[in-house]
Amino acid sequence: MPELHLPWLELSVLIPLIGAICVSLVKNQGTSRLYCIAVCTLTLTCAIGEWIDFSTLGEFEAHDHWDTLTQIFHKDVFVVDELSAPLLPLGAMLYLMTVMTTLRTKVNRFSFGWTLFSEAILMATLSCREPWFIVGLMSLATVPPWIEMRMRKQSTRFYCLHMGLFVLLLCTGQALVPSDVSLTNPPIIAGCLLTAAALLRSGVAPLHCWMTDLFEKATFGTALLFVTPMTGAYVVMRLVLPIAPDWALQSIAVVSLFTAVYAAGMSLVQHEARRFFCYVFLSHSSLVLVGLEMVTPIGLTGALCVWISVGISLLGFGLTLRSVEARTGRLSLDTFHGLYDHTPVLAGLFLLTGLSSIGFPGTLGFVGTELLVEGAVEVYPLVGLAMVLAAMLNGVAVVLAYFRVFTGTRHETSISLHSRPSERVTILILTALILGGGLYPQPGVSSRYHAAVVLMEHRGVHAKGHSDDQPAADGTNQNPASTTPHATAHE
Repeated sequence: MPELHLPWLELSVLIPLIGAICVSLVKNQGTSRLYCIAVCTLTLTCAIGEWIDFSTLGEFEAHDHWDTLTQIFHKDVFVVDELSAPLLPLGAMLYLMTVMTTLRTKVNRFSFGWTLFSEAILMATLSCREPWFIVGLMSLATVPPWIEMRMRKQSTRFYCLHMGLFVLLLCTGQALVPSDVSLTNPPIIAGCLLTAAALLRSGVAPLHCWMTDLFEKATFGTALLFVTPMTGAYVVMRLVLPIAPDWALQSIAVVSLFTAVYAAGMSLVQHEARRFFCYVFLSHSSLVLVGLEMVTPIGLTGALCVWISVGISLLGFGLTLRSVEARTGRLSLDTFHGLYDHTPVLAGLFLLTGLSSIGFPGTLGFVGTELLVEGAVEVYPLVGLAMVLAAMLNGVAVVLAYFRVFTGTRHETSISLHSRPSERVTILILTALILGGGLYPQPGVSSRYHAAVVLMEHRGVHAKGHSDDQPAADGTNQNPASTTPHATAHE
């Protein structure tokens, strides 16, 4: 296996881990925020360096340079492939944007030390393919939100019940996976337990109540960072997809599709902004799971694209609600707030990110959503119809929420509510990513398609109409992984 030129993966884990220790020793919260921004920026730099370094290799996977854990455990621990390569910068960006938009009114409620510790866990998880390491890291990631809720003197019974069950199912399922596992002889019980664990962590109905409870009792920033990386989908790709039979994947798709439509409908009737955002996120993350389990080149490509677009779009959407909350307190959707005159920049970002999440033309989510629906229609026409229904309901919910928060009346206040410089920087970055990815989507789609085809080959499923020996139009041999979705759709 080729290796990266520099130890980007180890650095992206060690920097936030060391930063968490240093920040926890600082007493002043304003200073802690500045240190946290610096640490998150360095982590994002390493993650981008990893992505660029990996892209220059031209391989599907590579292990870290100077991987210390490899020498200890005699196996490649930190490994990056085309699935995880863009997820690492995405995860690092989630944390940087959240910390940057934390205003002074929130610094005393938001733990920067535990945030950096959570980032280190996330970066290690996305850099790892060893099943037991993933199980351990996913279990450890449930601790920081629990500690925060305890510090806020909130009840953690509901959260502990669900996350304890998640850890139990994950550990038991992985323990039952034999060393010589294969798709011809799949471990039925282990597959069921791992599937249940992934669905529970992803918040599919009826096991979604812990997520709404988390958004109500934890800080908005901590809840965002716990759910938006969609690590439940990562568990599906790493632990379930390689061993699960087709019927297990179909069960995930069916339950996820029901959750997508159900959550979209629930988002229309919410009275509180946090619960509204939670259901919108549940609907979109469930659509990603539907695409991941179709195991077709177009559908899987669409799911991987939507994974990226939803992570960016709903991050901006959630950060906008969080910024408004920092100015006005918790938002009710029962009345009109009329905040547009005071926060026009936040209003624009709210609408842009909300429409991008549902695949509005010209935004980052458009092509991914189109591919996802096209892949679903080719396999199950009714599934494609349900996905369109979920997107329609989410679009209506986003527009209604926009009118409630930013229009309808005039908000009178004696202090300025305009966006701060750190918020403007975040808004510019998110806007550039959303519009840039929407206007020039081909590089991202090609990368996701190549990853989808190789992942299917590892599972033993080949793209229809392609083979390793298929000749290209110029007479040369063409690998199926280098073919674009556009070409496949017309063949």
